[in-house]
Amino acid sequence: MVHRIALFNHKGGVSKTTTTFNLGWMLASKGKRVILVDTDPQCNLTGMVLGFSANQELEEVYNRRQNIKAGLAAAFESQPRLIDAVECIPIERRDGLFLLPGHVGLAEYEVTLGIAQELSGSIQTLQNLPGSISYLLEKTAEKFSADYILIDMSPSLSSINQNLLMTSDFFILPTVPDFFSVMAIDSLASIIPKWHHWAGRASELRILKDAAYPFPKITPLFLGTIIQNYRIKYRKPSAAFQKWMEEIKNAISNRLIPELRREHMLLPAHLYTEQGLEDDFCLIKVSDFNSLIATSQEHQTPVFDLTIEQIGRSGAALENTLRSQGEFKVAFSTLADRVINLTCNAVCA
Repeated sequence: MVHRIALFNHKGGVSKTTTTFNLGWMLASKGKRVILVDTDPQCNLTGMVLGFSANQELEEVYNRRQNIKAGLAAAFESQPRLIDAVECIPIERRDGLFLLPGHVGLAEYEVTLGIAQELSGSIQTLQNLPGSISYLLEKTAEKFSADYILIDMSPSLSSINQNLLMTSDFFILPTVPDFFSVMAIDSLASIIPKWHHWAGRASELRILKDAAYPFPKITPLFLGTIIQNYRIKYRKPSAAFQKWMEEIKNAISNRLIPELRREHMLLPAHLYTEQGLEDDFCLIKVSDFNSLIATSQEHQTPVFDLTIEQIGRSGAALENTLRSQGEFKVAFSTLADRVINLTCNAVCA
């Protein structure tokens, strides 16, 4: 059975794409079959995996209609065929890892989906749209025998994001320690319950149950947060960042978690405890690794698998970089283990 995990925060700049790529690679290295899904019209994940400068390769991918917009076209463009699995792209050097590329034109479906989600109870011609994205991901997961689908979402409160989050099995909230992340958490404490209520009503509508792509009845479960991109001083977060990390902890514990609990969007408490998660529900903390991220993007390789040749340093600079790389590997190995344990145990709970 595939586990769909949405990585979502409507605040930008919280490293959703980097996290999706590194987590997916680490899960695959632990023997899982993983599909990375790029649903952000900016297509940063697609560019990271395929290479931002590989224009010919990118063009070939789109000409072969190997992307999420082409996969949904049968529903959104009223084509006389059913949605079928997308032929995902195997990611080089990592068996079991695949990419479902994004498309800038996915944003063209935004307005139509928004109308469908508001009016599908009364307009029959729109009934196939709300369930179409979930159907596409399900068919693609079946084709590739995927254990996990990781969904890299855009930083917005769009109807597509509403749909994606409410049809995922689990979600992770990436953050950075700053004022705007705290604001975003406060905002999500209000928005997520509203989206969940909408999804519950939609799943009960007869017109959507009878659609070619039925809208599923799912309650997404919160796996936790990730805090990243902060500076270290004396092997601890610097004072300025520590302040905002405390503010994020308070916002999660006192404002977001009570709302998720009311919506039954949390795992049983003992599962978090068994994974060493405290009351801030933080899966991992990852400091700012500066040039390692840029090097990772340049070589389409996760930070923890970069070779010495790719890092391109020597002497003390190399030693410091290798130490940082080792810390990054431990962090993402821990994250992957926690994701595996939480998602697998959730099924048994």
